[in-house]
Amino acid sequence: MANQDDTFKKVISHAKEYGYVFQSSEIYDGLSAVYDYAQNGAELKKNIRDYWWRAMVQMNENIVGIDAAIFMHPTTWKASGHVDAFNDPLIDNKDSKKRYRADVLVEDFREKIKEKIEKDVNKAKKRFGDAFDEKQFKETNPNVIRRQKQIDEITERLTQVQDDGNLEDFKQLIVDLGIVCPVSGSKNWTDVKQFNLMFGTKLGASADSAMDLYLRPETAQGIFVNFLNVQKTSRLKIPFGIAQTGKAFRNEIVARQFIFRMREFEQMEMQFFIKPGTQAEWYEHWKETRLKWHLSLGMGEENYRFHDHEKLAHYADAAADIEFKFPFGFKELEGIHSRTDFDLSQHEKFSGKKLQYFDPEENKSYVPYVLETSIGLDRMFLAVFSNALQEEELENGTTRTVLKLPSVLAPVKAAVLPLVKKDGLPEIARNIVEDLKWDFNIIYDEKDAVGRRYRRQDANGTPFCITVDHDTLEDNTVTIRHRDTMEQQRVKIDDLRVIIKKEVDVRNWLMKMK
Repeated sequence: MANQDDTFKKVISHAKEYGYVFQSSEIYDGLSAVYDYAQNGAELKKNIRDYWWRAMVQMNENIVGIDAAIFMHPTTWKASGHVDAFNDPLIDNKDSKKRYRADVLVEDFREKIKEKIEKDVNKAKKRFGDAFDEKQFKETNPNVIRRQKQIDEITERLTQVQDDGNLEDFKQLIVDLGIVCPVSGSKNWTDVKQFNLMFGTKLGASADSAMDLYLRPETAQGIFVNFLNVQKTSRLKIPFGIAQTGKAFRNEIVARQFIFRMREFEQMEMQFFIKPGTQAEWYEHWKETRLKWHLSLGMGEENYRFHDHEKLAHYADAAADIEFKFPFGFKELEGIHSRTDFDLSQHEKFSGKKLQYFDPEENKSYVPYVLETSIGLDRMFLAVFSNALQEEELENGTTRTVLKLPSVLAPVKAAVLPLVKKDGLPEIARNIVEDLKWDFNIIYDEKDAVGRRYRRQDANGTPFCITVDHDTLEDNTVTIRHRDTMEQQRVKIDDLRVIIKKEVDVRNWLMKMK
């Protein structure tokens, strides 16, 4: 665990040192669980958003994008169930004075048991080599059987207390499992209480007549209330989707793990409207399609897994998370949910307006079912950034810190370096920057010895370094160095655009989904 903590600390400090993420209002000692994206972070975030938008909207002719307002009529949140049911069960430890989500405490406890099973499996793998049968081992090893039984019992009880909404039983589950506070190590718990996560605000000139509003806790409702407007103006036939990226706000009491869980965050969501009865096939389609999108970035198939929800929302008939292996373990990155007709039916009921689709093939109107894909942009940022940060041992015995970002997402695509600050080399380097900046984000770097500049760009995640030297004056060639392999090749200045484009072009990356 200490190793995980150390890795995560390195991620956080690197993000600050290289201009990716700053603590919000840091000069005033910051604001808890609120962060600012710095100059490189803003670029990386924009590139992730664009990569999602291109795959979702541009590549699908039956999906369009909108940008709905953050403020919505307050009845929206009554209809969606957020006013009455958008709560987290919280528990405090009396000794550390720390507050935790009760469900997360139980899930983390269960995850530790799963990790013990994985350790047993890995040990046996090493011992038996090629002869190892994992399925048979899991079914016959007494330790694994005992631990799996424990996991199943915990899952059953957790689902039960969540379904019943019984807070006393929730506390009893934590007590029975002997869960200790991660900070104080004590079992001195308060009762479990429910806490609504929406931020309230006011709309109006005077306090007397002001209307109570909320900052939206999700972006999906902006899509649902615009369903008919979009369908009619775009003349889309079912099945079709509406995509959106934007800010959402949750008063997370237990905000933690850097940008993983924040109070102000950004979502990338797509709601896919379908004919009732076709949801099972579309659910499988979007699970597969979304995983392919993640895998196209080359961050390692072993770092992803599906987690099917044991506890479904009352309106859902299927739900799964794509989990990613963050430095602190596997956690939710994206959700795929089959939401039936709950959302549109609720807004029909509360607004008194018909939100139905007339199907010309069926010659009848119906409320469409919805298949949702929802990913946190900030979580995706953390997944990409933490996966990319590596320390490498080099052949000469030194180490280098390198940020191996997928080049399609890298904030800066190339740095142009004059070998020395004289003999006309800076002028040539500046001309290269002027030429390439029309197509790529390029920077000029002349400070320090060239080796140190390479290291700096490696740590910054820049895929290419282009060095202008005295030979350039003779033959118009430069050295281009590749970040990941550190290989250097001599190329013509006129060929630079093609070389960089081949490596960073969105088309080449998204084609991997085919």
